Amino acid sequence: MRSIFRAATAVALALALAVPLASSASAAQAAPTRPPAPAPVGITPIQLPHPTGQYPLGSDTLHLVDHSRRDPWVPDQDRELMVTLTYPAARSGVGRPTAYATAAEAPALLKAFGADPARAGDVDATRTHARAGVRPAPGAHPLVVLSPGFGAPRYTLTTLAEDLASRGYVVASVDHAYESVGTSFPGGRLLTCVACTAMENGTPGSRVTETRAADVSFLLDRLTGTHPAWHYSRSIDERRIGMAGHSIGGAAAIPAMVRDGRIGAGVNMDGAFWDVLPPQGLGGRPFLMLGTDDATHQPGGKDRTWDAMWPALDGWKRWLTVVGAEHMTFSDEPVLAAHFGLPGQPLPVRRAVSVVRTYVGAFFDQELRGRARPVLDGPTAANPEVRFNNP
Repeated sequence: MRSIFRAATAVALALALAVPLASSASAAQAAPTRPPAPAPVGITPIQLPHPTGQYPLGSDTLHLVDHSRRDPWVPDQDRELMVTLTYPAARSGVGRPTAYATAAEAPALLKAFGADPARAGDVDATRTHARAGVRPAPGAHPLVVLSPGFGAPRYTLTTLAEDLASRGYVVASVDHAYESVGTSFPGGRLLTCVACTAMENGTPGSRVTETRAADVSFLLDRLTGTHPAWHYSRSIDERRIGMAGHSIGGAAAIPAMVRDGRIGAGVNMDGAFWDVLPPQGLGGRPFLMLGTDDATHQPGGKDRTWDAMWPALDGWKRWLTVVGAEHMTFSDEPVLAAHFGLPGQPLPVRRAVSVVRTYVGAFFDQELRGRARPVLDGPTAANPEVRFNNP
């Protein structure tokens, strides 16, 4: 994030601007109802923004192994994913609150963030609004896959994941092995960003996006197939699937949609595109580009991939930019920076969280649920930071 995350995303963006263009196990099971233990003296948990939807939240974790593919970064291993499923729960107050990150991940986050390592306990003590092992709300819910930025763990999209789930979506947040500063895997392993080194040495970002596209197809197979990995898979409406991501995770939505027709709508939050659409485009499927309102992602900006991608998008589309936003605005960074007293972005934290939740949520409401969302039609007084750029 501040140091390592920014360096990783800077490498990805700089390279992009220079180029024209199975086994599974559930780690979270039902647990008895009990209050969370109080934080130790001197520990201050991070206060995550409360979700805005009507549903309480459940959470589950999957470890998935694709035995049909070798990992591109560590070729002697099969490709692995860690997935957090956040979903609308049938009841509130049941189960135990889930951790924001693991004890092993917390120091890695602070090192990447540039915060005092002595405050790793703040991260370790932080709890989300979701509870482990609780039953989903009745019915089949649309699925949204979230892919994080380069170097960032999946939990750095928690504020968005929780809000979508509270509005009735099943959200699958994905950690792609060896692509974050530190992700806990079974067996006491903390996998770090081997892919970051590969990109620094000249590997194109398209290798990352294409790998993530294959990851998402594998994930959909395991969530909606004949023998699903998740015991609540019937809660997913496999006819209504979307994908959103931050930075290179957002860029990966394009090859994922090209590869897999099950993904009906996509969102790229401030990521340079590494892939070119085929002549048939996305087959009329909708796409949202949501980025910074600066010299990078305004029309004609430094990131020429947005200008190149825009005419190739052949379905409903919007190109939105946010005044005062920075690259990490579209993740949990504003919340974390405020907690640790680090320099913030021009856009206030509450507005940053609200804007991302409002427009990503409205897009999926419109495209996966068929609900009219006028906020997508043009500028609004309630969201003056958001500019519509439709050249």
